[in-house]
Amino acid sequence: MTLDVRELLRRLQAGQKHRAIARDLGVARKTVAKYDELAHEQGLLAGPLPAVGDLDRLLSAMVADAPLPRQSFKAEKHRAKIETLRKGGVEIMAVFKRLCEEDKYQGSYSALRRYVVHLEQTAPVAFVRLETPLGEEAQVDFGSAGRMIDPRTGELRKAWVFVMTLSCSRHQYAELVFDQRVETWLRCHRHAFEAFGGVPRRIVLDNLKAAIVKASLYDPVVQRSYRQLAEHYGFLISPCRVCTPEHKGKVESGVHYVKRNFLAGRAPMTLTEANEKLAKWVAETAGLRRHGTTKQQPLVQFREQEQAALLLLPQTAYDLGVWKQVKLHPDCHVVVEGAYYSAPHRLIGARLWARTNGRDVVLYHDWERIATHPWGRPGTRRTIDDHYPPDKLAFLMATPTYCRRRAKEIGPATADTVESLFAERPLDRLRSVQSLLRLADKYGAVRLEQACTRARLYDETSPRAIARILERGLDCLPLPTTAAAATVLPGAFVFARPGSEIFPLEGGPSHGH
Repeated sequence: MTLDVRELLRRLQAGQKHRAIARDLGVARKTVAKYDELAHEQGLLAGPLPAVGDLDRLLSAMVADAPLPRQSFKAEKHRAKIETLRKGGVEIMAVFKRLCEEDKYQGSYSALRRYVVHLEQTAPVAFVRLETPLGEEAQVDFGSAGRMIDPRTGELRKAWVFVMTLSCSRHQYAELVFDQRVETWLRCHRHAFEAFGGVPRRIVLDNLKAAIVKASLYDPVVQRSYRQLAEHYGFLISPCRVCTPEHKGKVESGVHYVKRNFLAGRAPMTLTEANEKLAKWVAETAGLRRHGTTKQQPLVQFREQEQAALLLLPQTAYDLGVWKQVKLHPDCHVVVEGAYYSAPHRLIGARLWARTNGRDVVLYHDWERIATHPWGRPGTRRTIDDHYPPDKLAFLMATPTYCRRRAKEIGPATADTVESLFAERPLDRLRSVQSLLRLADKYGAVRLEQACTRARLYDETSPRAIARILERGLDCLPLPTTAAAATVLPGAFVFARPGSEIFPLEGGPSHGH
């Protein structure tokens, strides 16, 4: 501005006409006339023109002395009400509707918005742009990605894009997913590190739920799963302060770039196809563009400089184990992803840690492993009988399945006896089987098996008879021969008289009734 005015004064001093000056400088003739008048009043054309700095101060003083035009707003008379509403957190559109309904405001919404901006204008805030060394930092975030086709069902589902951006080279990894669950968050990190061929020393992230349970600057409660991932790969977790997305501006820009450049305008496709095209786009388009800040090609700078500065990948990939805190319910089971897993009854009501990786579920209490179960689909129940209290465990014996399994554990003779009892129809011999199996608690499984073996020689399955064998210690004697086995089992019921007296042979003497 000052240089333009000085050029105009120089031309006036040289005697150039107003029309010619206006044509050459591209200004109105009225502007030339105004400065000609001011120059004569200040005596600027009588001698050498003032230096640029002096002329600038002179022009500033002239502007300060002149009355400033005041922009008029129809909303000015409603200023007090507007300020009160805005301090209460009311949005400008809501303020506009309130003014129209309650005060018959005649202005437009855009005019009101300009007035509010004029009232609330603040001084610009300075910031420092931080540049990080090679391999030092990466920033991660999720962004909305519209809808994609689920390849398993063919249905449209809401999708998200995971982006990890290396802060030095600006090279990035991107992957489309259907959720932001902890296991997805961990898997995307592993894929990113494998794509980079190394690990940055620090990961900067927002306080998203998958990684940070409780948003806090000084003591963020990091998900146990994410902490274990960090320990495996050797990076440090660096969460941003709450409501400061500018602290991870590199990945924020990366997410927006993916959404505007790759996702915008594309028809829905399967997630698999979209990820294949996204990987190609990252390598051929995003990676080879001239970055607006670094003025370098991100992929080229990554390969030539930053990749070698990353931490080496560990020998084995991270086992995607997800930790979850669960409560042991009165039925001695916890719930993990809709399935039920037992734990010792002494911990009922306690908070336990469950770690699952899709193959098994391990339960911990106070850092001690207390149970391991094979993974089950939602609705299934995984139970270890010893986790029940003894009095409740006895109740489990009320099922034929349990009785058969327990009998097989004792031995084949016991198992055959139990099967014989269950085969007696139409009587329900479940209680008889239970009383038989309880003999193992009193005499031991070995003696019960020996007693059942002896009883089978006499074709005897009665729990009462087997109990008498154990009471008299007959199970400890050598087994009789086949001929001897035909003798009457001691204590069994026998006839006191010959059978011929009761059932006479045909044609024989008849006895009185």
